Amino acid sequence: MQTRPLGKTGLDLSILSFGASSLGQEFRGVDLNQATRAVRVALDLGLNFIDTSPYYGRGMSEILLGRVLPDVPRDSYLLGSKLGRYAPRHFDFSPRRVEESIDISLERMRVEYLDIVLCHDIEFVEMGQVVEETLPALRKQVEKGKVRFIGVSGYPMKMFQYVLERAELDVVLTYNHYTLQNDMALQLVPLCRERQVGLMNAAPFSARLLTDAPLPPWHKATPRVRQLAAEAAELCRRRGGNIAKLALQFSLANPDFTTCIAGSADPERIAEWVRWMNEPLDEPLLTDVRRILEPIHNWFYIEGRPENNDTP
Repeated sequence: MQTRPLGKTGLDLSILSFGASSLGQEFRGVDLNQATRAVRVALDLGLNFIDTSPYYGRGMSEILLGRVLPDVPRDSYLLGSKLGRYAPRHFDFSPRRVEESIDISLERMRVEYLDIVLCHDIEFVEMGQVVEETLPALRKQVEKGKVRFIGVSGYPMKMFQYVLERAELDVVLTYNHYTLQNDMALQLVPLCRERQVGLMNAAPFSARLLTDAPLPPWHKATPRVRQLAAEAAELCRRRGGNIAKLALQFSLANPDFTTCIAGSADPERIAEWVRWMNEPLDEPLLTDVRRILEPIHNWFYIEGRPENNDTP
């Protein structure tokens, strides 16, 4: 498994990482035994970083990881969780909650420390609180040895730029913004490189938009976006390909992103992704698919507070 350095942290992450949101049934109901096996398969295949959050399944993802991780040597994998978002409309980025949240995550997953902790979906709150209160409180947890590196995650590009310019971060995690359809995260590359901040990408399939699977009920894609994505998927099928394979290979190929985080509670799916990694990218198909998606290139939606978002 190829690895890349994560900013100035000294960590080397596999270019494909295991996203544990799927363990929290964020996309579908899961079989618990199959879900825990998916974690073991991911680790066995060389995915050395696991990304989770107390928000995923409202604790379920972390609890299931706690059924697997105690049997795995702690120095054989890297583990990241988040804090601040605990339910669809429940956010608490107060300094008091920072330590509580980390302690609960450690207990659920039955580990002694977290390699990375991110402030989760900060676009839903006032940015000043995150910079002035949450991140300093999180840095104190680094001093206590409970956390090694800290950062932020979320959707709008605007909020990343705000925090990067005002706080000392080790890592940022962007999702849905480096895919076949949307590559707005490229604007973060110079800023992160200048500050030696690790840049991680998640959701290469854009929450199933770039797959043959049905979209989850909460997906915000407009009818036009859904139509063109479906046309691109159909082209891939006609050419003997798979849009999900193309999407994953595209996202993995850019070395400016340390890792690409994708999640599944299906161990066979994870094994398939690893096979795809080792197959050549179909460049002519990529060109034709991106041509179909050109009318919706960099389409995005508003997430969180309007003032924390870019202008459509």
